[in-house]
Amino acid sequence: MNRWRRSVGEIQARRRQVSECEQAQSALSKVTACYQQMATCLGSNTDGSSLREELEETRALAHRICTGMHRRLLALLAETEQVQEDREQVERMWVLFLCALENFQQDLRKVSILQETFPLGQRKDRRALVNTGATGGGSEVAGRAATVQTPWVTTEGEKKPDLKSHVLEIDGLLQEMLQRVNVPLWSVEPTQNAWGEGCGDAQDEDDTLEEIMEVEVVSQDNRASGCCNHSNCKLGCIFCLLN
Repeated sequence: MNRWRRSVGEIQARRRQVSECEQAQSALSKVTACYQQMATCLGSNTDGSSLREELEETRALAHRICTGMHRRLLALLAETEQVQEDREQVERMWVLFLCALENFQQDLRKVSILQETFPLGQRKDRRALVNTGATGGGSEVAGRAATVQTPWVTTEGEKKPDLKSHVLEIDGLLQEMLQRVNVPLWSVEPTQNAWGEGCGDAQDEDDTLEEIMEVEVVSQDNRASGCCNHSNCKLGCIFCLLN
C-alpha cells in the first residue's frame, strides 16, 4: 500500500511539473513577444533611458522563466517511467522551448547591435536617433510583460547576465539540451493540423462566394424572358434581371 501511494504521489508530482511547464511556455511566449516589440523602438525618436531599463527588466523576467523551464524539462525527459501521453506532451514542449530560445536569442543579438549603434550615454547622442514619426514608446508593452505570472513563485536561477553573456548562455542551454535529450525533432508530432483553421475558413468563403455569384443565365435570344436585347447587354440579360 505504501508503495502504491508513493507511485500515485510521484505521478501527481510529475503531472504538476508538466502543468507548470505549460504555464511557463505560455508566459515565455508573451514575455519574448513584448521584448521583440519594444526592441523595434530602439534607435527611433521613441528611444530613451526608460525604454532600455524596461528592456532589461523584461529580459530578466525571460531569463528566470528560461532557467526554470530548462531545469524542469531536462528532469522530466530524463525519467524513463512515464505515461506515453505525458511523454509526448513533454517532448512537444521541449521542441517549442527550443524554438522560443532560438527566436529570443536572435532578438537579443539585434538589441545588442542597436544599442551599440545608438548609444545614449550623452545628451548629444539623441541627435543620431531616427525620427520615425511614431509617438509613445514601449511603456505599455513593458506593462503587459510585467503582469505575466510565472508558475513558480520563488526566484530561480543565477543573477541575470549582461546582454552579450546572455546570448552565449542561450547557446550553452541549446547545446546541453540537444546533447542530453535524445528526441529527434522530426519525431515529435503536432496536436493540430497545419493551417487547419485557415483552410476551413477559405473553403467556407469559396462556397459562400459561389452561392452569391450563382446567377441564372438567360439567353439573349429568349425574348420571353423580358430582355430588352440591348446591344451593350453582354452578361446574359443580367442588367434586365437586376432592374
